[in-house]
Amino acid sequence: MAIEASFSATKGEFPLAEVFSKFPDAQIELDRVVPTNDVLIPYFWLEGGDSAELSLEGIDHPGIDDLRVVDDVDGELFVRIDWDFEYESVLTAILETDVALVSAVGREGEWTFEVRAEEQRAVSAFQSYCTDHEIPIELTELHALSPLQSGQEYDLTEAQREALTLAYARGFYDSPRRATQAAVAEDLGISRQALASRLQRGTRRLIASTLIGTSE
Repeated sequence: MAIEASFSATKGEFPLAEVFSKFPDAQIELDRVVPTNDVLIPYFWLEGGDSAELSLEGIDHPGIDDLRVVDDVDGELFVRIDWDFEYESVLTAILETDVALVSAVGREGEWTFEVRAEEQRAVSAFQSYCTDHEIPIELTELHALSPLQSGQEYDLTEAQREALTLAYARGFYDSPRRATQAAVAEDLGISRQALASRLQRGTRRLIASTLIGTSE
């Protein structure tokens, strides 16, 4: 039976912790991609305040080899990251066990990770790996894979939740559509490109968390 588990981490030092020491109001969302090689989570989104004030200069951590800003989408930075997996973290535990990352969102003082496994013993092995390597995590939820749940369980960012909800309410998902992306973006006070990005990432997270199996 497929199992989903959510973990929180409020202690210890994830490689991106220094970002919050510089920008305490920032939020980081790891951009989960289907791995085609040994690369795991090569990108993340950074939001919080004016993007012109967000700088990755001086971010130095033994778990990070390199950081590079790829794009700036309406105040959110899209960043390429090269991890050093010699540094033990939750990501190392994912690489070394049979669990798949569904989502990972970080705010000052706390990270929330959601993983999926084909059976419960894989989740137990993930927990054991973290314990053995002194990676502090706490199980917050464990349940069998269900066909559909609300978006709240999957820790959508507030911007994604707002965009998806308004787009739905305005009829963007109706057939025929009753609202365009441009109209919804205008209501939110953001660019159409930024809205498209939020809808795409939010929709992808909901699909990955509800419809896609562990074989992805």
